[in-house]
Amino acid sequence: MGMLLQLLRGLPWTLALMATAFAVGSVLGLPLMMARVSRLLPLRLAATVLFAIVRSIPPLVWLFIIFFGIGFGLINMSAFTACLIAFGMIAAINMAEIYRGGLIAIHFGQFEAAHALNLSGWHVFRDVVAPQMFRVALPSSATYAIGLFKDSAIASTIGIPELTYQANYLSQTTFQGLKVFGLVGLIYIAVSLPVAWMSRLLDAKIRAKVAR
Repeated sequence: MGMLLQLLRGLPWTLALMATAFAVGSVLGLPLMMARVSRLLPLRLAATVLFAIVRSIPPLVWLFIIFFGIGFGLINMSAFTACLIAFGMIAAINMAEIYRGGLIAIHFGQFEAAHALNLSGWHVFRDVVAPQMFRVALPSSATYAIGLFKDSAIASTIGIPELTYQANYLSQTTFQGLKVFGLVGLIYIAVSLPVAWMSRLLDAKIRAKVAR
């Protein structure tokens, strides 16, 4: 029990990092998605290059660049702040791609119908695009949130006392690595499964509402 309690001390850090980064990505992903599909060629090209750069570099390398490079050389920042910047940036790019997939799934005829009704651009987005786009993006967003929850383990490399950090400390002090990391695996499963279940439940409710 003492080992489990020690591990659970890292859970709030893991959840805080995952939730905050996902929230940042969900908000910033929308304007990034709009830039990615913009009719302005310079803006679209700039977004495409940004997406390619961010997605081509592993999250661990981004974390080291921000914490050891920018954090030590240019701007003084805490390890947790560096993690939020790194994961938030990566989440924004990934959520933008998820949103773009939801946008592409909308039939072009609906845009034509909205314009035929003389709806403004804002009303087209609010009443036609957004409800369908977010519904289509929901399963992928939940999957990404679970992946972000697991990827947050790399925050242990710069001293964030999250789950993996606590497990590594316990395994070195107790020499019971299999037991320690087995418990950590169970904790990850215990958190991930409810998120997946709730996303499927919400998706089913939205589909049922749309089908009426």
